[in-house]
Amino acid sequence: MLHIRGLYIIEEEVKGRGVFTSEDLQKGDLIEICPIIKIPAGQLNDLDKTHLYDYYFLWEESGYEACIALGYGSLYNHNAVANAEVIMDYIDGAIKIKASKTIEAGSEILIDYTGGTKGVVDLWFEVS
Repeated sequence: MLHIRGLYIIEEEVKGRGVFTSEDLQKGDLIEICPIIKIPAGQLNDLDKTHLYDYYFLWEESGYEACIALGYGSLYNHNAVANAEVIMDYIDGAIKIKASKTIEAGSEILIDYTGGTKGVVDLWFEVS
């Protein structure tokens, strides 16, 4: 796992845990490389019945349907106007989190769970 110095977790009452930065990040900065645990095809329905339902990513690789990101990967919160992007690295079997705009120290790092489809993908929670 590779991540920048200064990442930390804050527990918020409404959103739960989220990832924050204590250092300014610039657009294009690599925030974290998260190793993953691949979920084999056919096991996704079982995963949906567990607490991990809120933490997995879809993983489009032959023989697999989803993955759990290690490190802070599964703790980044959603915002349709995200300040970071998720990059699926199928070659190295990892998820990369990269700043898509400047993120000031003390700010939460946010990703778009819909992959940029904005409104096409239904989320499993109420977006405020």
